[in-house]
Amino acid sequence: MKLDAVLALEDGTTYKGRGFGAMTEKTGEVVFNTGMTGYTESLTDASYAGQILVQTYPLIGNYGVPLGRLDRFGFPMGIESHRVQVQGYVVSQISSTPSHWSSNATLHSWLRQMGVPGIYGLDTRRLTKKLRTRGVMLGILKVGPELDERELAAKTDDIPDPNLEDLVAGVSSKEPVTHGDGGPRVVLIDCGVKLGIIRRLLYRGAEIVQLPHDATADQVMSHEPDGVVVSNGPGDPEVCQSTIKTLGALMEGDTPIMGICLGQQLMALAEGATKFKLKYGHRGQNHPCGCLANGRSYITSQNHGYGIDAESLRGTGFEPYFVHLNDGTLEGIRHTSKPFFAVQFHPEGSPGPLDASHLFDEFMREMV
Repeated sequence: MKLDAVLALEDGTTYKGRGFGAMTEKTGEVVFNTGMTGYTESLTDASYAGQILVQTYPLIGNYGVPLGRLDRFGFPMGIESHRVQVQGYVVSQISSTPSHWSSNATLHSWLRQMGVPGIYGLDTRRLTKKLRTRGVMLGILKVGPELDERELAAKTDDIPDPNLEDLVAGVSSKEPVTHGDGGPRVVLIDCGVKLGIIRRLLYRGAEIVQLPHDATADQVMSHEPDGVVVSNGPGDPEVCQSTIKTLGALMEGDTPIMGICLGQQLMALAEGATKFKLKYGHRGQNHPCGCLANGRSYITSQNHGYGIDAESLRGTGFEPYFVHLNDGTLEGIRHTSKPFFAVQFHPEGSPGPLDASHLFDEFMREMV
């Protein structure tokens, strides 16, 4: 049975297409990603919690989904968490006959299993241009038979804003988890960590103690860490007051700390900086960043809707480390006297293919 699908935005605009995945209705913040590959990684990235993801690349699903296949660390291949995190998925075209050696499921069957609705057959270029002009918007995505666009548009005034919720609490681990055995001990404050971050640390011989986002500074230090990593995660960083408080206490000491994406925002806020919301965010795998320390540029993978005001770093002890070469926004910070640094992009990503992975080596050296 061919299903209808409708995406309705908060301004009343509707887009009708064909449905795939689960036959259900979901709400969220509608954002777009410009990546040409990596849809399984994006769909399982906890930083997308509460969001309806629009893929700008026109053909999605052509290499299927590698369900059940594990890497050398026992983590699922091509996956960044243990479930699909997006509220809904919007694509131009979807492949029903994927071809790849690792594929053992279609994108449609996977999303249906995960309870996530998808829509295809609409003009994603037109939709993306609207989001770039107007900014990200709240929306409703519904999949089902014979849908009424007007009925869905009438409900757009009452869409809850996910950024007002504690999204991090919903994606963080609930209990401590240990990865690896021996080597420098890293306490990972899990705000919705991508498995890629854990993989990069394990590759370098670290032992990782993964703690919930609301772990206290005393709980962190009880594991006698050689270093601390603050992970990526979803939503407004100011909602994460318990993590901000923990980081403020940790940064009174000298244990090396590395922040990634949301981790940068939380570290900066803990020292008194201020955040702002980007008009349509940075989401994709081709974002150029310049390093202020060595003058080099790097191609980076990014997924965030908030940033830190560079001017607000004055008096915090932090200085700019990286900047975005397209819009000049702050992409990295480092402390002037202590072993703390953070980046807004994802150094575990593979866009260049490994342009920024040396930052994990930098962190490992700080722990020696």
